[in-house]
Amino acid sequence: MIATLASSFLPVHDPAAAAAWYRDRFGLEGTDVQEHAAVLRDRDGRLLTLMGPVSGIPVRPGLAWAPVSFRVEDVAAFREDLLRSGSPCSPVQGDPGTCLFVTAADPDGNTVLVVDR
Repeated sequence: MIATLASSFLPVHDPAAAAAWYRDRFGLEGTDVQEHAAVLRDRDGRLLTLMGPVSGIPVRPGLAWAPVSFRVEDVAAFREDLLRSGSPCSPVQGDPGTCLFVTAADPDGNTVLVVDR
């Protein structure tokens, strides 16, 4: 049996506000935004589910590790866009031959990883 990834989950304070941030920064489309959760889809159909407090999940927003990553063409340019938008992020790290990356914080304090491959 071969499985496919159904969704990544991320705890947030306000699913609608978090969905807007992920839409504006990463181009994700909100397919179902409700009080308890927001389901977002990337252009390839992969899902990110933002779970709010009324969902009942026992995890608080502000994850210090990156449970989700996003691939972009130019990490340095993307980092500059994040900084201009007020999103805190690390310097570009890694090795151009292997992988360049930055870590950023979403408005809920969750760590997000942005990679070039």
